[in-house]
Amino acid sequence: MVQFRLPKHSQIQKGKVFKQSGDALSMRTFYIYRWNAEDGKNPQMDEFTIDIKKSGPMVLDALLYIKNTIDSTLTFRRSCREGVCGSCAMNVDGTNTLACTKHVDDISGPIRITPLPHMEVVKDLVPDLRHAFNQYASIKPWVQNNDAPKRERKQSQEERAKLDGLWECVLCFSCTTGCPSYWWNSDKYLGPATLLQAYRFIADSRDTKTKERLNALEDPFSLYRCHSIMNCTNTCPKRLNPAKAIGNIKKMMVEK
Repeated sequence: MVQFRLPKHSQIQKGKVFKQSGDALSMRTFYIYRWNAEDGKNPQMDEFTIDIKKSGPMVLDALLYIKNTIDSTLTFRRSCREGVCGSCAMNVDGTNTLACTKHVDDISGPIRITPLPHMEVVKDLVPDLRHAFNQYASIKPWVQNNDAPKRERKQSQEERAKLDGLWECVLCFSCTTGCPSYWWNSDKYLGPATLLQAYRFIADSRDTKTKERLNALEDPFSLYRCHSIMNCTNTCPKRLNPAKAIGNIKKMMVEK
């Protein structure tokens, strides 16, 4: 029988326990992934039991409360707190989401928080997204048009409507890191977030490089590793449909 060995210092161990006293009805327990590359230790799950009335209703509020009052070394990204910047993407209770828009009351029992899956970790809940953003840059995410207009390029209401469900993406990469095809082929497959953004410019009537954009995706991996598993659509915290965008690109490939 084949045996697989995990890399050294990769097994998650039980971590520290912090418990506050308070109203039993408002006490919530959080298990939070902790790892620091500098200390050479295994990752661990620290347990924090806090009075949620003192923190706020969202998972991000709880994380900020823990960081500010219990353990200042807890590390995570956050910025807007309004579901706009995509910074606080993480895996909460088994689902990739934005911590700032995830309500604590939507989760029953202890809340388990880990970094976005299948990404290298910088520290604690901070994933290394450099590869994902390099892939995003590869699709040239800006309107390409050789004409130099004297004023703004106009769109009809129908042309503008084609961008709905695309421009709202905040590049949190919840969909990409939830995609099994990306887990297996992240070196070549662009992933749902980048492909949704690619279609956003392909569908834009102001862009004149549709043919070039499609040609750039025409290889066995960049686009066609998508097998319509639909994890991307199920996990998107903005309720977008990357799988549909990818399907539209494939359809345009056949028609071109």
